[in-house]
Amino acid sequence: MDSVVSTRYWHRLEDGRVQCDLCPRHCRLREGQRGLCYVRQRLDDEIKLVSYGRSSGFCVDPIEKKPLNHFYPGSAVLSFGTAGCNLACKFCQNWDMSKAREMDVLADAASPEQLATAARELGCRSVAFTYNDPVIFHEYALDVAAACREQDVRTVAVTAGYIDPEPRVEFFGAMDAANIDLKAFTDEFYYKICGAHLAPVLETLEYVVHETDTWVELTTLLIPGLNDSDAELREMTEWVVEHLGPNVPMHFTAFHPDWKMRDRPPTPPETLTRARRIALESGVRYPYTGNVHDTEGGSTWCHHCGALLIERDWYRLGHWGLDAEARCASCGTPLPGRFAAEPERFGPHRVPVRLAAYAAG
Repeated sequence: MDSVVSTRYWHRLEDGRVQCDLCPRHCRLREGQRGLCYVRQRLDDEIKLVSYGRSSGFCVDPIEKKPLNHFYPGSAVLSFGTAGCNLACKFCQNWDMSKAREMDVLADAASPEQLATAARELGCRSVAFTYNDPVIFHEYALDVAAACREQDVRTVAVTAGYIDPEPRVEFFGAMDAANIDLKAFTDEFYYKICGAHLAPVLETLEYVVHETDTWVELTTLLIPGLNDSDAELREMTEWVVEHLGPNVPMHFTAFHPDWKMRDRPPTPPETLTRARRIALESGVRYPYTGNVHDTEGGSTWCHHCGALLIERDWYRLGHWGLDAEARCASCGTPLPGRFAAEPERFGPHRVPVRLAAYAAG
């Protein structure tokens, strides 16, 4: 399987450079140069993806770890990533993969058909593109999604949503679910901390929620002193309710010092609880806390009657308060999301796997 493939989203400029049109960064490259993502390179006078079919590793995870709380709770998901990223977040917690500048980090390989077959045989309801942003390996992700659909396996994108409008249609049209990072609610944060801009992310969120059938949940990593003020959290959550609706789940997760931001303290659990409270006050019906042990903040509650719908202790499910049609067993209020008639019980464990053992078909 060739790891270098041609791509569609680029055009030539008058000065002889070629511009990548996959994401708002619009890298302008001369022959041999790579974009900031590192895996899209100008070769033979076009932009090519140079990491097709290669991965930094594969693991079976609980779906709640993505995090997705309303997408087949308790199910197993086959997770993998590649190398590189189109953002430059100073706090990146997967920096060994997303900031990799050597292809030898891609030690495993799998065709789209192998991935779909492995997911099915491992009992995974879905495959997740995660660890680094799947936008940058657009062509591989789309081929994997097509192979998965042929075997009744869902696909999940864990992404920052930093993608141009035309490829955005194709990308999210192939995904069954997405957890999209809303990293902060100021352009200053996006520019200074991530090397990006906020507006394209908000455009992506509105597009995916309103123009596709993709199930969407949001994640915000709260960093002390940078994006965790009451004012910013209120503005963010009010925007979500007004522009996306009250039923989009929001996950507030804890930062720990990493990569180029080791001088910041870890996020106190009370910050996550405060963010969840503000979200509820703003009208978000399903706000969650993450990366901390908080059964109340990690569980799903009926927004109408307050009954416990899905109890979570870390990634382990407890009480199940939904009927077979995903309605509150107490009052009949539907719970938005994608649910099986019965919960699955994969549990909190993580299982590394090698894909070489799985033949396609």
